[in-house]
Amino acid sequence: MARGRKRMPRVLVLLGSPRKRGNSALLAEKIASGAKKAGAKIETVYLHGLKILPCESCFYCQKPRSKGCSIEDDMQPLFRKMVEADAWVIASPVYWFNMSAQTKLWMDRTLALSAYMKEPFTGKRIAIAMSYGGEDPFDSGCINALRTFQDAYRYAGARIVGMVYGSAMKAGEIRKNKSLLRQAEELGIELMIQ
Repeated sequence: MARGRKRMPRVLVLLGSPRKRGNSALLAEKIASGAKKAGAKIETVYLHGLKILPCESCFYCQKPRSKGCSIEDDMQPLFRKMVEADAWVIASPVYWFNMSAQTKLWMDRTLALSAYMKEPFTGKRIAIAMSYGGEDPFDSGCINALRTFQDAYRYAGARIVGMVYGSAMKAGEIRKNKSLLRQAEELGIELMIQ
């Protein structure tokens, strides 16, 4: 990088649905579009396509002088991407009253981030995108998932800049909700100016 040039902010988009073009992914795409308009470099990771094993609760990552997570899988390169990103966009559909299993596996394993850098969540900006079936975010379980994100990231010292969520069952159905898509793009812009 040339002297005096500012580094382009990086946004890591984490898609937690088995549908690559599903509703939560489309909301994340709109958030990413807003962030890109605000000058960010975007990288998208499709969690369903990765081999991410469950946390083994060995606490190896928490030991003094730990070199990282003891599990060798696709989280290893993802840890580096997460540390390097200025912001994350986390997208998940609601499955059985909470976030998808793919998203939860990834989230559990982020415990090891502290072995890769001191206070890895402090100052991290996060946007959440969720889709759910049904009409009500409460009885669908969407609020359960959003609350999980809020509680976890408040505890860890990260900042949730905003959340967008909406009802859509069939893949791509969220496109009909133009107002929500605009909100998602605005959230992407806000993610970069905070």
